[in-house]
Order: sequence, then structure tokens, then C-alpha cells
Amino acid sequence: QVQLVESGGGLVQAGGSLRLSCAASGRTFSRYAMGWFRQALGKERESVAVISWSGAITYYADSVKGRFTISRDNAKNTVYLQMKSLKPEDTAVYYCAARDGGATMRGDEYAYWGQGTQVTVSS
Repeated sequence: QVQLVESGGGLVQAGGSLRLSCAASGRTFSRYAMGWFRQALGKERESVAVISWSGAITYYADSVKGRFTISRDNAKNTVYLQMKSLKPEDTAVYYCAARDGGATMRGDEYAYWGQGTQVTVSS
């Protein structure tokens, strides 16, 4: 069982930066692949970035490549999403998720989810 708590969301102007954090409970955090997903109002959830248990493998949505960076610190049971050059279309609730297996961009493969943190980018 893994419990996830996101933080770091907020209101930022276009072109600005934010760093999201996801703190995980449990002693087996290091074996879980982690992902960031987002859902804008009235839209379906979409994958943003995922990272393998070791951090060696990462995948990104085309819409965020070159602007977002996912990373993890297994000693702190935390995964991060550094977001730069934010755009209004990045506005969404961002969710952290975990799965006991390899990294995949398929959200339905993740068993554990946080409650989400709102990111709002103003133009």
C-alpha cells in the first residue's frame, strides 16, 4: 500500500516555473514506478511524465518535452515535477501516481493515486 500526497501547485504567470512534489508513504517506495498526470476542467486525464523505480528511465508527453523534468529521491520517498516555461494550457489538476512495475504512460496501469494539486497558469 502506498499513500501519495502532492504539493507545490499554485497560480503562476505564463513563462513562469513551479515545482511539484509528491511524498509517498511506505518503505517500498523505491520499487515503484511513479508518474505525473493531469486533468484540465472538462477534459480527460492525460499523462505528463513518468519515471522508473531507479530514475534511469523517463517518458514525457510531447506537449511538455523540454519544459518539464521528472525526478525522484528514493531516500526521501519523493518524486518531483519541475515545470518551466509554463503555458495557460498547462492549467490542470496534477496527480501523482505509483505502480509496482515498470514505467508506463498508461494511467490505468497505476494503482495508487494522490488527491491532486491545482496548477493555474495565467496569460
